[in-house]
Formats: sequence, structure tokens, C-alpha cells
Amino acid sequence: MLDHHFHIEFDPERTLQDQIRECLVNLILTGTLPLDEPLPSSRNLSKKLGVSRNTIVLIYENLVATGFIEAHARKGFFVSKNFHNPENIDTDSDQNPIIAAPSWSNRFQKNPSNRQNIVKPNDWQTFEYPFIYGQIQREFFPLEQWRDSVRKSMSGKWNKYWINDMVDSDDPLLIEQIRTRLLPRRGVYAEASEILITIGTQNSLYLLANLLCSSKTRVAMENPGFRDALNIFSLFDSQIQKQPVDQDGITVDNHLDDCDYVYITPSTQVPTGVELSKTRRKSLLDKAVKQDFVIIEDDYDAEINNKINRQPAIKAFDRNNRVIYIGSMSKSISPGIRVGFMVADEELITEVRALRRLMYRHPPVNIQRQLSLFLSLGYYDTYLRKLRVINSSKLQRMIEAVNRHLPDMMTTQNVSQGATSVWLEAPNHVNTEEVAWLAARNSILIEPGAVHFSNENPPKNFFRLGFSAIETHKIEPGIAALKDVFDNF
Repeated sequence: MLDHHFHIEFDPERTLQDQIRECLVNLILTGTLPLDEPLPSSRNLSKKLGVSRNTIVLIYENLVATGFIEAHARKGFFVSKNFHNPENIDTDSDQNPIIAAPSWSNRFQKNPSNRQNIVKPNDWQTFEYPFIYGQIQREFFPLEQWRDSVRKSMSGKWNKYWINDMVDSDDPLLIEQIRTRLLPRRGVYAEASEILITIGTQNSLYLLANLLCSSKTRVAMENPGFRDALNIFSLFDSQIQKQPVDQDGITVDNHLDDCDYVYITPSTQVPTGVELSKTRRKSLLDKAVKQDFVIIEDDYDAEINNKINRQPAIKAFDRNNRVIYIGSMSKSISPGIRVGFMVADEELITEVRALRRLMYRHPPVNIQRQLSLFLSLGYYDTYLRKLRVINSSKLQRMIEAVNRHLPDMMTTQNVSQGATSVWLEAPNHVNTEEVAWLAARNSILIEPGAVHFSNENPPKNFFRLGFSAIETHKIEPGIAALKDVFDNF
């Protein structure tokens, strides 16, 4: 009897049919099931696994249709000979002792794992109060509309655009949607040849740093700022000019004069949430021309900004091709999609495209096509309107809860309406790494702020509370519970 092979610990997040089929396919492909012995009957297997008989019947019928098993009259189902022998090659490797494995640490030319990074637990969804940045409440994601976009992308009309390799090109429909729908909202008008699709903001920055940076390159960055950007530019040996941030954004002074590039998050500064003032935007553009540097504008949250009178992107006022504009769909749709875009002078985009081809040719075109349909059919705008309302409500609750329970910790009086987090400052003697550890034990997830500073000895008392992933009704009790944690310090 083969019954002892069929033990499955079912995952409630997946269908029973998929999990049972997966188990059977695995047993067949590994050669575990013999050819001359029938599989358990649908009645016996359904009883053993505690599922309906119809479920097993459907699975067996599907495995017959796909050639994994064969139905023999009055005998039952047997493993097909075509799939019986496992394809693994036996090399007797266990009998060959390791004598001279390479010393990888001596071969590495760079050590990215040694750089400090923002740490986010994979099990963040198990926390009662997940004040984590960059995630979303998945129940708000428009699954039905996304499924419709996926279904349409599979049709004969559309699948010809993504089944084959596009070499170094992007989906023309997605480029057109970005060019005519997204960019004009930021005051940016560009030709298709000036737009490149990437795998998110970090990928855009990595491509630029790879192409533009060396040990002689000087890059000005906000301090505190986006840690991943700092790590990327540092990985290519760039000299980093640390520019302070205040209530009006990055400071624009003579320290920028000898820089080659200035990287900024002007709409909603990471991590403080302040907006770069109109005066400083103009000063920065003027200085870029006068001192011959290039601005890298990371407009990562442009689509979820709720301000009534939003400032246009800095790129909108760029008359000298001195601004590289980076956008992302991760904050406005889903962080798991990993789709971003870059807008710049055609000469630069051409070189970045050539570099991208050497790395991964192009982002998956099926995702590009699904996203372009999601945009063109209006699903994106409907979802965006809903998301803005939700985030606005959450932000208001966050500000009220912080003012009530942690009144002396708010760092800015006017948190940007595009923000999905608040940046707080605890008393000087408090180490928020220790607070985060104790908070986690009480099912509260917060992000210590020291990682965002590029100082050699960063302040330890700052922290960030994201609210895009936490349920609205849990914000108030979560901040109250966090206050109790702080009371221990």
C-alpha cells in the first residue's frame, strides 16, 4: 500500500486541490511511487486526507489529462512510464570529500552584506500593531480588477506583446500610459524615448550609480535620508556629501558647489516627511546650472500625495536636462509589483537601457502589460482615489494619537499629506533600538531611526511609524500601547 506517502500539512492560505496535486506530482517526479502498484482509490485517498471524494476525482482526471498518470480499466490509476524516472543525475558527490573550496571572502571585491540596512521582519503581518513602512493592507488591493487585467493580457490580442523576448524594449502601452497619464500630473512632459521601465526605485538608482559613479564622483544626499540610496552610491565608491534636512527640506548651500549629483526626495522627504519648499527648489535648479551638477529627483510617492495644491515635480521646471526623474508604482499600487520608471535626457536613457540589457534585458513584460491594462482601463485611478482617502484618514488618526500619547515626540508641525509614515524624536537618553525590541515583545512593530543617518555616530532617539499596513481602528490603541513601552525608559 502507498498510503504512508500521503501525509500533507495543509496550508489554509492555499486550495486543497492545489496542495494535493502538488504532493502527487512531487511523488511522481521523484520516482517515489512504483509503476506496478495502483494509486489509492479516490475514496480511500479522500478519507485519508479528510477531503471530499470529488476533489480527488478532479485531481486524478487532471493528472491523466496532463500525462502524469494513466487509467487502467478495472485496475485503477498508475504512474505513467514517461514520468517515472527522476531526472536527477547521480554523481556520487557524497563520496568526494571537500579538499579545496574557494575562500570567497578573499575574492569579494565588494561586501554589500556589511552595509547597514533597514530591517523589516518577514512575519510583520503577525504583529497586532504593525507600524511598518512600505507595506499595504492587502484587503484593500483591487484583486478583481487586477485579475481582469491579467485575463485580458492572456488573450490572443495582447499575449503576443509579452510571450516573446523584447530584447531591450519596454511595453509601448505602459510607456504611453506613463507618458500621457502619470507624468502630466506632475507637470512632466516627455517623449517615449526619454522613459525607461525599471524594477523599482532601488533598481533605477543602481543603474544610474553603475553608469555614472566612481571614486571621483561626489554625490550630495539628504541626512537623514534613504538608506538604500546611500548604500547604492557608496557601493560604487562615490564620495558622499551629507546635507542636513530641516522643515523646508534639504539645505541648499555652498556645500553642493563641488558635487556631481544631488539625490533628493523633495515631495515627501525620507524619512522626515517634510516637503522641499518652492524657494529651495528654484535655488537648487539655479545652482545645478551654475555649478554644473545633476539632480536625481526621487518622486516615489507622487501618486498618493493628497495635497490640494501640490507642487509640480522639480523636473517640470527643468529646461536644461539637469534633472533625472525617478518614479515608482510600489507605493501607489503594491510593493510586490516592483515596477518603476526613469525619465531623463534621451542620451542618458539610451545608455541606461544598454546597461539594463546586460543585467536583465527588461522587466517582465507580462507584468508590464498587466499594469498597462490596469492603468488604461481606469482601475488604477479608482483604486488611487480610494487609497488617498484611506491614507488621509489614517494620517489624521496618527497625528491625533501621537499628539495625545507621545505629544513631545513629533518632529514637524506639518506632515506632508503624501506621507505614509511619521518621523518622531524620543528624549535624548532613549535608544529606540531597545524600544523596538521591547515593543516587538508586545506585538508592536516600529522602525528605529538611526539607520537613516549617514553620521559616524548617528542619534539613537529617532524612530519612524508607518501606517499604510495597520488597520485604521488599531492606530489609536497601538500608539497608546507604544506609550506604555516608552514609559519603561
